[in-house]
Amino acid sequence: MFDVERFVEECRAAVAADPTHKAVREVMLRAMADPGAILRGVGEPERAAVNVIHRSPELTVLNLVWGPHMTLQPHNHRMWAVIGIYTGREDNIFWRRTKDGERGIEAAGAEALSVGDVAPLGRDIIHSVTNPIPRLTGALHVYGGDFFAPGRSQWDPESLAEEPYSSEGLKRLFEESNAGLARA
Repeated sequence: MFDVERFVEECRAAVAADPTHKAVREVMLRAMADPGAILRGVGEPERAAVNVIHRSPELTVLNLVWGPHMTLQPHNHRMWAVIGIYTGREDNIFWRRTKDGERGIEAAGAEALSVGDVAPLGRDIIHSVTNPIPRLTGALHVYGGDFFAPGRSQWDPESLAEEPYSSEGLKRLFEESNAGLARA
């Protein structure tokens, strides 16, 4: 069975040995070799949520559950991340800043992550996330720093203009997703 505390300790040891994402990616790959064990260990997702498993200045571990068809606008982390999907699917659109600066960002690629997939994200990545399926998606997200520290950006989904990251906006998005689940 997947042991959440052991996973966190392995991630902490990995960051202590190598502050880049590489060692944590190896920890995540081992965990995602049996996504069913993770699902049994953390429990079947019941609602969209950002569940904090561990938070420190060096490392944040989240059990992130995306609601059906939920989309999170483009944002950055300003730190590396490693994502592992244990149930469902997560689609990422990657963005880059425009050269002319007229529109803040433009699409630069995409990646669909399914059960068992692991994806590292560099510290300068800008991405948006969509759960394209009609059920909850669960993923472990590990960040090389304090995910909740100030200084991040998000981009308006319509104008693509850069603005300060809004934790309140994120909470509202998850609440709206859960309200939709309750009506279904």
